[in-house]
Amino acid sequence: MNAIQITGRLTSDPELRTLADGTAVCKLRLAVKGMARGRETGYIDVTSFGPSAQAAARELSKGWLVAVSGRLEYREWETDNGSKRHGYEAIGEIEFLAAPRDRDAEPEYSNPEAELAVAA
Repeated sequence: MNAIQITGRLTSDPELRTLADGTAVCKLRLAVKGMARGRETGYIDVTSFGPSAQAAARELSKGWLVAVSGRLEYREWETDNGSKRHGYEAIGEIEFLAAPRDRDAEPEYSNPEAELAVAA
């Protein structure tokens, strides 16, 4: 069984595009504490489809804390200069947890349990 649940903060605003058949596709990148060996923070690309993708692109922005439930896929690609790359990507549904942190104000919505999960 291939299943993943991951919580992290968006490193940039989501990118939305539409496939030829009309399906919405949203791509985003998460910073996840404790994910990478030897480093405090790791990064993972996330792709969502359909209504979840549309909602994410409409409502989310850099800094939002989100949870992703879905599957993990390995992919390989070639850059414009011919370099070969590889990595993992989470494909799934996006749940909004907390607005971006503001140094001068509390987030509009906060989920203390989610904040603890990211800090662990």
